[in-house]
Amino acid sequence: MSSATPTEMACVEIKSPGGPEQLVLTRRPVPQPGPADVLIRVHAAGINRPDIVQRLGQYPPPPGASDLPGLEIAGEVVALGPGVTSIKRGDLVCALVPGGGYAEYATADAGSCLPIPQDLDTVAAAALPETVFTVWHNVFQRGALQPGESLLVHGGSSGIGTTAIQLAKARGSYVAATAGSDAKCEACRELGADLTVNYRAQDFVDAVRALPGKGVDVILDMVGGSYLPRNIKCLKPDGRLVVIAFLEGNKGELDLAPLMLKRLTVTGSTLRARDTAFKAALARAVYENVWPLIAAKKFTPRIEQVFPLAQAADAHRLMESSAHIGKIVLKLL
Repeated sequence: MSSATPTEMACVEIKSPGGPEQLVLTRRPVPQPGPADVLIRVHAAGINRPDIVQRLGQYPPPPGASDLPGLEIAGEVVALGPGVTSIKRGDLVCALVPGGGYAEYATADAGSCLPIPQDLDTVAAAALPETVFTVWHNVFQRGALQPGESLLVHGGSSGIGTTAIQLAKARGSYVAATAGSDAKCEACRELGADLTVNYRAQDFVDAVRALPGKGVDVILDMVGGSYLPRNIKCLKPDGRLVVIAFLEGNKGELDLAPLMLKRLTVTGSTLRARDTAFKAALARAVYENVWPLIAAKKFTPRIEQVFPLAQAADAHRLMESSAHIGKIVLKLL
């Protein structure tokens, strides 16, 4: 590492499982990049639901990953592992990391780094990796959403939801979204959603089945639980349900008859524990397919609020309140 790189850094650690007050500002040694890693001076870090689940003690980092929370960062590359040739010192990148983002410095596999898109600052760039990688893999790879098909996004006002709406719309799909208030529904429409449903006031099943095709081709679900049988009702023949979280429980009742009669596919995934080769391939796909949409102004991350690192607990409180629309970001520089 450069002699200008300090040996210690400020970071936020989880003191013990529990509430937001367990996020404590402390100091630790600056991590060392491995052979295929880069060391990034973090300018900003995105906040995500998995950070909260980790803080609660229910989502441990994968083996070898930092125990600090934080799955997406943006900043300047200040050191390279001996095997890295694709990135140079001084490059501004955003990166998907398996942990360690709530810190002044973090290591990232070089394959999971992408150049910060032109016209985006590091705060906006820090809101990209976790959400864009997740949406691209689950909606367009696992869900195989095609132009002209229809997508239903649950939690349309979340970071994942606002990303999925914009990307699906930019690629020529009809987009429906559920959200928990009229204001959030309006935000989803502003981002491109063709149909919005305030699930507190209206049954989304009735609204979706009233569409011309009596359903949608793909559903991106973060709710789980009781939504499983309702989602099945919303799918057209040959439809695909992709589950990426289960905020209302990991169990639901499934009637196999419509699954068979409509030839449905039910799938799901998690991203954090996937190996570096998978994430590098996904990064390349994101760069080829999503970065041009950012350049064309067809997709822009929506930022709700930016907090300093020392206020990470307040950032978590905001996310847990579900009062936000889009992304919440920590700013370090």
